[in-house]
Amino acid sequence: MLLPIRTIAVSTAVLCFFAIGIIGSVGGLSSFTCCKRALLGAAVAYLTAGTAGKAVNAILVQAMIAGQVSQTKKREQPGDRKN
Repeated sequence: MLLPIRTIAVSTAVLCFFAIGIIGSVGGLSSFTCCKRALLGAAVAYLTAGTAGKAVNAILVQAMIAGQVSQTKKREQPGDRKN
């Protein structure tokens, strides 16, 4: 089963946005600076999570294909082929 990439990426971006914003405001930065850094951090988190999700999905699909191929090879015996 494939992972829902977009929902995971959006959740990660929202979490990073608020985390960076809170850390910046606790650190005494201005509101504009906090907002700008939080937006950039959220964009980077979204892109990173999306790319990682695509990589994980590619690995899962390859594993499923390999499993199906090995099951097919186990079922077919060398003398069982009908031409």
